Parts: sequence; structure tokens; C-alpha cells
Amino acid sequence: MASGLAGDLTRTKSLDQLNSDAEGGEHKLARTLGPWSLVALGIGAVIGAGLFSLTGIAAAEHAGPAVVISFAIASIACAFAGMCYSELAGMIPVAGSAYTYAYATMGEFVAWIIGWDLVLEYAVGAATVSVSWSSYVTRFLRDTLGINLPPALVHSPFETYKLADGGMAHGLVNLPAIFIIVAASALLMIGIRESARVNAVVVLVKLAVVAVVVGVGLFYVKAQNYVPFIPENTGTFGEYGWSGIMRGAGVVFFAYVGFDAVSTAAQEAKNPQRNMMIGILGSLAICTVIYIAFAGVLTGLVHYDQMKGDAAPVNTAIAQTPFPWLRSLVTLGVIAGFSTVILVLLLGQSRVFYSMSQDRLLPGFFSKIHPTWKTPYRSNLFFMVFTSALGGFLPISQLGHMTSIGTLLAFMLVCVGVIILRRTQPDARRDYRTPLVPLVPILGILSCFAMMVSLDGETWLRLLIWLAIGLVIYFAWSRRHSRVGRAAA
Repeated sequence: MASGLAGDLTRTKSLDQLNSDAEGGEHKLARTLGPWSLVALGIGAVIGAGLFSLTGIAAAEHAGPAVVISFAIASIACAFAGMCYSELAGMIPVAGSAYTYAYATMGEFVAWIIGWDLVLEYAVGAATVSVSWSSYVTRFLRDTLGINLPPALVHSPFETYKLADGGMAHGLVNLPAIFIIVAASALLMIGIRESARVNAVVVLVKLAVVAVVVGVGLFYVKAQNYVPFIPENTGTFGEYGWSGIMRGAGVVFFAYVGFDAVSTAAQEAKNPQRNMMIGILGSLAICTVIYIAFAGVLTGLVHYDQMKGDAAPVNTAIAQTPFPWLRSLVTLGVIAGFSTVILVLLLGQSRVFYSMSQDRLLPGFFSKIHPTWKTPYRSNLFFMVFTSALGGFLPISQLGHMTSIGTLLAFMLVCVGVIILRRTQPDARRDYRTPLVPLVPILGILSCFAMMVSLDGETWLRLLIWLAIGLVIYFAWSRRHSRVGRAAA
């Protein structure tokens, strides 16, 4: 019995079987995405609120103007994982990202854990971002257009707001949060090509906003704000000095979370052996340049110690220029950033569930492809309802921390997968090869684990509870219905 259970948990899918499943049958997805569509997906997922919030926090509390070095260090850690993702995405151009890679290398049980874990990164992450999107849209409509939405309809039932007479009241539902989830899900159902086009347009809008802020702000930078470039450590680890730069890298790392969502679209990419590498590493490189440029201008406009406790450091920095309209432009950039993050996260989640459903670890309902749109529309519908309910009715700000720990766990397993496949499938086709294996994957594992360890105990507890729920589902249903298990029986 024990050996049978162990065999069930470690059963894998071969590379030939994975690629065969991707290219045949009624569940085939349409390959329509070129390299620049994939790069745009990566930028759409990465450039979000982190650009406008984490930069000021990391500079004020940890690194000072040297926050630009923190961004560079964080990008190197991401690059380790990105190179591993690129190799596996080219070898296994199948939807599902880290879940699929784990199934091919570490077995069904680990694949289930990472697939369940990715719900934290994608679905819960999209719900969290939708609440922030609602807040910025409400503010933009009020301050720019003079439109005041009813407070009860922009707050969840668990949130309170101040009445005109000074009293407090509970909200009813966060309608804007529901709206953006429904709109993004509808777009994804209609087609991946259409979704990619909309994403590309919105990405151009937010990059244009960032370019204007950096271009205009550059003329009002004060050289004295860069002195000292690396503030002297206060005697406490993480407060300035090189330890502060490293702590800052840990903070801003989470601004990069999302580029891995590109790999979930591998089954819809044209020439994935070449284009996945361009999409993953290309988007990561572009986002790194944007982050460093933005951080450099921000700390040049305002001295880092003036941003302590500032909830909107970018607005404070823009106040140093004679252009108040830039504030509205920044708000527009944040809204655009949030919109594409939600779109790409929902794309990733639906593709992970599609793959798990194909393997019958989840009901076949989720892998049904629409005959005209060629998308897993039922999976999109499910997460439209689930995610919009979270965004509309729950105060899920704390759940946002779960997206980070879920992402780091996925990064680690992908790095492990590269090492395993180099040993078990040394002759398999690899159009892109991660350099210096096993050194690069090991560095990726260590850097991600170090950041996981730095997270608080409550975040770890929530992860363990979530995984425990997943284990109940796996042993109660998924293990008995597994397609690979039934084929081996």
C-alpha cells in the first residue's frame, strides 16, 4: 500500500506526452502570440503599483538613493528564475507554467501542490489588485472629472466609511472591483489574440505615462538629493548602508512578481522554442530599466528622508515640478498598470486550471475549449465569479502577501526542474539553455528561499492552511481521477 501510494505521488508525464496533448484533440488552444505580444504580457504583469509605491518605501526606509542598486540586485535574482523558466517553456511549450514543469520533473504530488499554490499568485493576486484599482478609479473620477460614486458601492461589507454627519457606515459592495474583473474575464474569453492586443495598447499607455514622468522630472532633479548616495547604516541591520540596500532588494523584489505569467501562455505562442525566451527575459530586462530610471528620478526630486511615512511619495515628488497635471497623469498610469496586471493574472490562472483539468486533477469542466473563441472559457467564467466575489465583498488586503510567497515557491520549483531535466533528459531539444547549470538554478533557489524566510509568520501560516485544503482535495478526489494514474493502472 505504501509503495503504491509513493508511486502515485511521484508519477510523471513524459515530455512527448505533454507536447502531444498540447497539439491535438478538442482541447487544443490556438497559437497566435508572437514574441512582442509575449513581451507585452510580461510588462503588463510586472509594471503595476509597485513602481509607484515600493520605490519610495524602499528608498525612505532602507536604501536611500541607492535604491537603484536594490532594483538591480532584485532583477538579478529574478533573472536566475527567468532563465530557468525560459529553458522549460521552450522544452515544454504547454499551458500551466510551473505546474506543468513540476509534473514532468518531480511528479504528480508536487505538481498538484504548485498548481494549487499558483491560485494564491494569480486569482487572489488579481482580486487584491482589483480593490486597489477601484480605489484609484474612484479617486480619479472624483478629483479629475468631479464624479462622486456612492461610498456604499465602492466599499465591501466589512469596510467602513465616514458619513457627511461624521458617523460611520458599512459598505455594501465594491462594484468597480467587480467591474474590472468581469471586463478582463470577458476579454479573455473572447480570445487570446484580442486580449493581447488590448494589453499591448494599455501597456503603451502606461509606459508613455512613465516616460513623461521620468522625462519631465529629470529637469527638476537636485544633485544634493543624491548625497549621500549610500546613507550610513544606523547600527540596525537593514537601515541604510549595504544591509539596507539588500533589505531594499527584498522589498522591491515583489515589484517584479508576474513575469512568470508569460510562461502560462506557452501553448498559445507561435514558435514557442524561440519566442518564450524573448517574452520572459525581454520583459524582465525592459522592466528593470524602467524601474531603475524611475527610482533615480524619484530620489533626485525628493530627498529620501522626506518620503518616510509618505503614502504617496510619487505625488510628493511631482509637487517639485510646476506641472500639477502630472498628478492626474500618474493616477492614470497606475490605473492602466493595475488593469493589465489583472488581465495577465487572470490569464495565468485560467491556463493553470485548464492544464490541471486536462490531467483530471480537476474536473473536466475547466478544460472545455470554446468552439469559436478557442479559449478555456469555462475556466475564465469560474474565476470571473470567484475572483470578483473576493474583490467585491471581502477586505483582502492581507491576502496580498500570499501572492508573494506563492510566487517564490513557484520560482524555486522551476529552478529545481531545470536541474532534474538536465539529468533525466540530457538529449532533449533545448533551443535556449540556462547557462552554468547547476550553479544558476541553485542561486535562483537560494535567493528565492532567502526572500521567503524574510516574510512574516502569518503569511507562512496562511500558506500552510491553504496547502492543507489543497491536500484534502487531492487525496479525496484528484488522486483517484488522475489521467496519468488511470493510464498506468
